[in-house]
Amino acid sequence: MTPPANEPSTERSLNFIEQIVEEDISAGLHDGRVLTRFPPEPNGYLHLGHAKSICLNFGLAQRYGGLTNLRFDDTNPVTEDTEYVDSIKDDVRWLGFDWAQELYASDYFDQLYAFAEALIEKGLAYVDDSTAAEIAALKGSPTVPGQPSPFRDRSVAENLDLFRQMKAGAYPDGAKVLRAKIDMASPNMHFRDPIIYRIKHAHHHRTGDAWCIYPMYDFAHGQSDAIEQITHSICTLEFIPHRPLYDWFIEQLGIFPSKQYEFARLNLTYTVMSKRKLKRLVEGGHVTGWDDPRMPTLAGIRRRGYTPDSLREFCERIGVAKRDNLIDVGLLEFCIREELNRTTHRVMAVVDDQPIKLVLTNYPEGQEEIMHIENNPEDPDSGTREVPFGREVYVERDDFMEVPPKKYFRLAPGQMVRLKGAYIVRCDEVIKNGAGEVTELHCTYIPESKSGQDTSGINVKGTIHWVSVAHAVPAEVRLYDRLFAAENPAMEEKEMESDDDNAFLSLLNPNSLVVVKGMVEPNLAGRAVGERVQFMRKGYFTVDVDSTPNQLVFNRTVTLKDAWAKETKKS
Repeated sequence: MTPPANEPSTERSLNFIEQIVEEDISAGLHDGRVLTRFPPEPNGYLHLGHAKSICLNFGLAQRYGGLTNLRFDDTNPVTEDTEYVDSIKDDVRWLGFDWAQELYASDYFDQLYAFAEALIEKGLAYVDDSTAAEIAALKGSPTVPGQPSPFRDRSVAENLDLFRQMKAGAYPDGAKVLRAKIDMASPNMHFRDPIIYRIKHAHHHRTGDAWCIYPMYDFAHGQSDAIEQITHSICTLEFIPHRPLYDWFIEQLGIFPSKQYEFARLNLTYTVMSKRKLKRLVEGGHVTGWDDPRMPTLAGIRRRGYTPDSLREFCERIGVAKRDNLIDVGLLEFCIREELNRTTHRVMAVVDDQPIKLVLTNYPEGQEEIMHIENNPEDPDSGTREVPFGREVYVERDDFMEVPPKKYFRLAPGQMVRLKGAYIVRCDEVIKNGAGEVTELHCTYIPESKSGQDTSGINVKGTIHWVSVAHAVPAEVRLYDRLFAAENPAMEEKEMESDDDNAFLSLLNPNSLVVVKGMVEPNLAGRAVGERVQFMRKGYFTVDVDSTPNQLVFNRTVTLKDAWAKETKKS
């Protein structure tokens, strides 16, 4: 399951974290040992930003002969669920990685509680009865020092007694908190007596009702790293101000000095990476679920047809930086497009709610023949497939124009095109219904023009795809596009200056999903869920989990070309 360790590459320079690791190994730090961890909170599904972190943490360990732990930071029972735990494990494995140990912050609840008592005994923590609003008011601002809580000078004995009563369930939620006693005038707001324990009478997904007090993330996170003796604790840039606090706890407790390093998180155009906002999309019914193919969750893009290889390639290409930047989602689409171009079979699908029937008037009625069409011109070993052909075929409405412009090489009255893998045909007559809509095209086929055996001497510039009417298999085709119409949703939401937490919803792309009824080649019947193909001239598609033997469903993974870049240039 785990990809082979990456050999040091001569094709790119080391990123700054790799440089740090190599320096540590050369200096003999931690006896040359490398142990990283991926520490998700089990309160939602992983997204593309997590993929970057997974590839970085597991990739570092592989490169330098180390190991990576999967540790769930499960310190908030109100938001956590085993559904999220299971999905996270599935996603990490799907990306191609496996972990040395599966661990949970809840494994350390007893040890973390002991750490808290140790701080109290050293006079470095106290129980505060202030309300959340009172604590916030006394904390000050980045330019104004904070004020001490009236409960800050309680004795060690009183604090120990109150903290033990908190643990025993003597108080309701919000009645008391345990705070570290550091410096209310510190320019680092995280040093102004941060809360390290709060009361939550809530059922925990692992420990049940054994605890009613839970450590805050900032207290549990760094100490969990120390307990596991993580050598390189890798976080995103927003945790830079937290690092001095982690180091302070480690110093006061005298525990393993795990060191934190920060890198730039992934910001992607036309995408939001906030788990809170993604959850709002799910709960508000704006998408069908966490695995909706429009979502940037790993479950969503997996269902859309993305591959682990394409994501790892994407993460390799974007690199590891120290400054936040905005990555063009077109690069992600390029990575999957390049892979699928090499690996997928080409098939024909008429993706049109109202296809046009093309009748070959000089083709014998009742006659059928089998055309042998190459599966993938990029792969000479991919072979050919058999595609039935007859007197009537479906073509797409976009492949016909009654009054074509110059340099239009598809079907038009009197104009010739080649039917892919079959014959050259000429449009002779246009049949319309009572509403004036084209329903049929009567054409003449050139018997001597069969693909691979063409002796007609006729050269045509246009080739179109088709599906035999007698053999067509109906399918639902879901044309997925970018979920947001705004290139930078976070920036545009900020510019709105709105107090409405749902303001970002106005930036959703109303055309992010278009469902079309189509007709596909008969050999697509029975394809397995997740199988990927290229619909000729249309894009890359995958069989969706909703697909059944009686109703095929295909999701568009990506178009053949970057249509958005073209539209942006026009604008």
